[in-house]
Amino acid sequence: MIDKSVPTPDEAVADIPDGATIMVGGFGQAGQPFALLEALTRHRPRDLTLISNNAGNGDHGLAALLKAGCVSKVICSFPRQSDSWVFDELYRRGELALELVPQGNLAARIQAGGSGLGGIFTPTGYGTALAEGKETREIDGRHYVFERPLKADYALIRAHHGDRWGNLVYDKTGRNFGPIMAMAATCTLAEVTRLVPLGGLDPEQVITPGIFVQRVVATAPAERLSA
Repeated sequence: MIDKSVPTPDEAVADIPDGATIMVGGFGQAGQPFALLEALTRHRPRDLTLISNNAGNGDHGLAALLKAGCVSKVICSFPRQSDSWVFDELYRRGELALELVPQGNLAARIQAGGSGLGGIFTPTGYGTALAEGKETREIDGRHYVFERPLKADYALIRAHHGDRWGNLVYDKTGRNFGPIMAMAATCTLAEVTRLVPLGGLDPEQVITPGIFVQRVVATAPAERLSA
């Protein structure tokens, strides 16, 4: 019997090793898997490469992971905002490497990784510092930059509901990077508000099929249903 449910976030992240590449879903705080991030911070792996839309804000979530010294490199499109003091301090001290990626390129590179593509040609970034050292090509009179796909050892994402097979549905803007990151990672950990019985999800509403999810954990134990 297939059962990908895990009792706690701590058990879900327990085998993430030092040096792993990790994708983390979310757009700002929308769709960010806070329970999994808190568990990973407690687990304290080192030398992680983090792929995310942003580099955290305040002192929680991604920022807490950075502050704990778990991350050595961030690949993201939006590292700085008014309350990104953790990232700012680490970066200015030279303790954190940054690969800045335009947001559309970030999504497209993750999609390429999940689709098994060898990379993409994109016009975004051509003629700028972001294109230095990269292959360029003129196609139909327009200049493009070659960008490599992004893949990860683990993806930490948040969905609204899931079942024990790992099928996921999302809530509004919570459906942002999660679906494409689930496809681009070797092992996807999904945090859900509610774990429902098999058959409890409308197949037409399932965005991420269970084939792309290896572990699912409900973060509101009182709402766990018999699956």
